[in-house]
Amino acid sequence: MCNDVTQAVAAIRRLESSDQINEVIEAIRLQQTWVAKNAARSIRVGTVVTFEGRRGRTVTGEVLKVNQKTIVVQDQATQAKWKVTASMVSPV
Repeated sequence: MCNDVTQAVAAIRRLESSDQINEVIEAIRLQQTWVAKNAARSIRVGTVVTFEGRRGRTVTGEVLKVNQKTIVVQDQATQAKWKVTASMVSPV
């Protein structure tokens, strides 16, 4: 594990009140939102992307729609549409 993550986990374990824990949870949620939105900004409609689908299957498909935090991808193999968190996809 990364040193920053190890330090963060250790700091979280030292928290003693619910208010402190809730503050950390809120900070994590805000960071997750930022990461997802930032990832969505870098993806465009028509881009071919890949991600890990259910049961560990790698899915490759074309981006049909870009939402604020999610991407709609059409699977090239099955033509199924997937709504995926933007931070989970990688351009091919």
